[in-house]
Amino acid sequence: MRQMYPEIEPDEIGFLPVGDGQELYWETSGNPAGKPVVFLHGGPGGGTSPAHRRLFDPERYRIVLFDQRGCGLSLPHASESSAHLAANTTWHLVSDIEKLRTHLGIDKWQVFGGSWGSTLALAYAETHPDRVSELVLRGIFTLRKAELDWFYEGGARMIVPDLWQKFLEPVAHAERHHLIRAYHELLADPDPGIHGPAAVAWSTWEASTITLLPREELIRRFAEPAYALAFARIENHYFVNEGWLDEGQLIANAGVLRQIPGAIVQGRYDLCTPAVTAWDLHEAWPEASFTMVPDAGHAFDEPGILDALIEATDRFAESP
Repeated sequence: MRQMYPEIEPDEIGFLPVGDGQELYWETSGNPAGKPVVFLHGGPGGGTSPAHRRLFDPERYRIVLFDQRGCGLSLPHASESSAHLAANTTWHLVSDIEKLRTHLGIDKWQVFGGSWGSTLALAYAETHPDRVSELVLRGIFTLRKAELDWFYEGGARMIVPDLWQKFLEPVAHAERHHLIRAYHELLADPDPGIHGPAAVAWSTWEASTITLLPREELIRRFAEPAYALAFARIENHYFVNEGWLDEGQLIANAGVLRQIPGAIVQGRYDLCTPAVTAWDLHEAWPEASFTMVPDAGHAFDEPGILDALIEATDRFAESP
């Protein structure tokens, strides 16, 4: 199976003002003359990590990473009491990607996104198809009601009732009929004694379920208070607003993608973003290659998923 490319350091970093008082952290690595690729991280609110550079051959790619509004190294961070999320929507982020492309002098680039990153990649590609050379998508998520209900309103409880009980703990019994909304109130509460535990419960629910077998080090990272608060606030903000998307919009508009080479990679046992969404996208966009990994969950670095992703980026590195 394919492994990650060796560790590399950025050759250029910066902060891009995109309006609304927001500055995006961005970096480039790899070959400055190589094929441009932009990595869209998950969450929303997850941020990038050095491991994400390693999905691309540094000899053949100019690798662009950036942290979306409010998270990672971008400013202001959503864990800060002064941070507001009104100017943090799907369409703000689509605009940010275009501003970054222009800032870096890139005409077209490969767009790589997993989980929420796949949502954002689809929204961007359907808005700016002429700027996308290829799409590589993993753990497909489109914010349809059934997808949100599965993971945040009780569907996944059928598989992991013990982990679900921990997710319920911060929510009063009377408020458990709509958990996304209940968490929205908890995360907006100014009392750290209320929003802090709620953020950790929200964040660790995801960390506990995104791999086929739990990884304690991943759960601990997601439970770090500042990370958890930004992650939970941004995710919940998007989900309570249904991503500012019409129901089923991204799959309904997938016909726009039919001239774009693509790869869809999905773990069979993905609890976070179940395989039906990837299948629905595959049926709407049959020109893209489709890989169902039989022994994987959601995370990009599970062996079968990682192998399929690097196979795709290696294959597309040869394209003009």
